[in-house]
Amino acid sequence: MTLHEQTKRRLLAQLAAPAANNDATQLNNALRMLGKWRSASIQDLLLKQNGTLVQQGPLRGLDFVEASAEGCHVAKLLGTYEQPLHPYIEQAVGAAYATIVNIGCAEGYYAVGLARRLPDSRILAFDSNPRARASCQQLAQKNAVGSRVQIEALFQHADFAALPRHGTLVLCDIEGAERELLDPAKAPALQHLDLIVESHECLVPGVTRTLIERFAATHALTLVQDSGQRHLQAPPPWFLGLSHLDQLLAVWEWRSGPTPWLVMKSRQARTSP
Repeated sequence: MTLHEQTKRRLLAQLAAPAANNDATQLNNALRMLGKWRSASIQDLLLKQNGTLVQQGPLRGLDFVEASAEGCHVAKLLGTYEQPLHPYIEQAVGAAYATIVNIGCAEGYYAVGLARRLPDSRILAFDSNPRARASCQQLAQKNAVGSRVQIEALFQHADFAALPRHGTLVLCDIEGAERELLDPAKAPALQHLDLIVESHECLVPGVTRTLIERFAATHALTLVQDSGQRHLQAPPPWFLGLSHLDQLLAVWEWRSGPTPWLVMKSRQARTSP
C-alpha cells in the first residue's frame, strides 16, 4: 500500500469516527495528518533534486539521513530547522566549546553537525531510543567524525558532575523531561555549565517559567521565542515551482504548540577559579 493510500484510509477512518471532543478538533487532526502527508511528498522531491546535504544555516554541508528518527525532515535538509536558534548555534561555534553534550540527540543532526563545525571539540550524544543511537552512529561515520562523537543512552543527574566545569555546552531536547533533568537542586554541577534547552511548553505547561526560576540566580538567560516563520536565503528552483501552500509545508516543523528555547550562560563558569 502506498503512502497516499495509507493516508487516505487513515483520513477517512478518522473523519468517520465519532468526534471525541468536537468537530473542530477532528478537523484539526485531519488537517495535521494531511499536512504531514504532503510534507512527506515534498521530502521525496527534495531528495531527488538535492540529495541529503543540508542547504543552509549553521549546519550547512552536513550529509544528513534520508528520513529523520522523529518529526519533520524537509526543514532540516533545507537548513531552516529551528531557525530562531541559528544565531545562538553560531555563537556556540564561535565560542569553540571543548565539550558539547547533546541530550536527546535523535539521529544526530546537532551532534554530528557541530562535530563537523568544531573539529577540536569532544561531542557526547545521548538518546534513550536505540534506533536513534544507531542512526546517529551511522551519520557520524558518514560525515567522517565517528571517532569524535561518543554515543550513549540515558543521561542522569549524576552525569553532570563528570563534565568539565569550563568550556562545556549542554544542548538539551528531551520532549518535556527537561523539567525533571535540569534541576540544580538535584544536579549542582549545572550551575557551572552553559545550556541551550528546548522548553516543551506545549507538552508541559509552565516548564519554561520553572526553568527560568531555577537558573536565574546562576545564569544569564535569553528566552528565544518562535513565530513559526522561516526564510530560505537562496531557494532552489524546484522550491520556487511549488505552490505557496507547499512552500509553507516544506519548512513546517510539525510542532503542535509553543516550544521556546532557553539559552543559559553560566555566570559561575566565568567567575570561579
